[in-house]
Amino acid sequence: MFNADTLLHILADCLRTSILVAGLVTIMMMLIEVFNLKSDGRLVRSLEGRPVGQVLLSAFLGSIPGCMGGFASVSMYNHGMIGFGALVAMMIASSGDEAFMMLAMFPGKAIWITVVLFILAVVVGLLLNTVQSRHEVCHSMQVHEEDKSGHVETGDSRHFGWKRTVLLFGVALFLAALLLGLLEDDANGGQVPFRILSEEWMYWFFSALSLVLIVVLCVAKDHFVEEHLWEHIVCHHLPGILAWTAGTVLVVDLLVQSVDLNVWISDNTALMILLAALIGLIPESGPHLVFVTMFAAGVVPMPVLLASCISQDGHASLPLLAESRSSWIKAKMFNVLCALAIGYISMLFL
Repeated sequence: MFNADTLLHILADCLRTSILVAGLVTIMMMLIEVFNLKSDGRLVRSLEGRPVGQVLLSAFLGSIPGCMGGFASVSMYNHGMIGFGALVAMMIASSGDEAFMMLAMFPGKAIWITVVLFILAVVVGLLLNTVQSRHEVCHSMQVHEEDKSGHVETGDSRHFGWKRTVLLFGVALFLAALLLGLLEDDANGGQVPFRILSEEWMYWFFSALSLVLIVVLCVAKDHFVEEHLWEHIVCHHLPGILAWTAGTVLVVDLLVQSVDLNVWISDNTALMILLAALIGLIPESGPHLVFVTMFAAGVVPMPVLLASCISQDGHASLPLLAESRSSWIKAKMFNVLCALAIGYISMLFL
């Protein structure tokens, strides 16, 4: 049973993570809308029919430590800008927040792992793009007649109605929470000795993006604010992302507090590879750290860590789970199969 302090900590972590993930993804989606409209839809068209470019871009974003690049890829997938192969490429290349820990604990091997994951992600992504149809374009990414010539900026139809006001207040509140550190995870504070390898840079980066979005909200036309940002993203996407993120994080936190993952670990490398791949199904950073720390301590071999890095992607897939459960299931299936294959094959050489 959980005591009151534990339950409060779990609920606080659930609330913090839900607001952070939903906020970052929402800001990313809104700015994608802005850039697409400013280019008269060329942002979407530039990636159409270019599977190699999609996969390379998505694999690169996945290679960025943390979940920021993963959020960008999922947002592009949900908007129909990249295909399923590119989505899987991101999930293979991404190691979530564990990438920060690996860079801090064993930087040389961490860079080697990142390169291997990137190459593997590109190969698998290109193969999948040949058999998987492209994701449907989100209707909001279509440029309406009112949006022609990329007119996001001021015009005769700009008023500070309640929708624009609520959006401005929400983004400003999220920006303040980022700058004040209210959304930082204190549980991992101090574990990473080098500030450049922490998530602090991500918070500053999204703070800058929030400022850009505030400027856009101040000068954009009513049609863009109300149809593209409010009706589509806030009303259509945000509730699902927030609800699914909160529910998933709550369940995972309760399980982590109830189950000691170290009990599952044995001296059987083959079994540990299977466990690492299956635990990678958990759409959250944290449970996978056991394999990073055990590898750093020399308890588990490289094949186990590789399987864990391939299978898991931190929080990056949470928005995908909220938007398209079928895509999440299929992507994670390929993710786990790839982790198992590489893990067992690498046993022969490492």
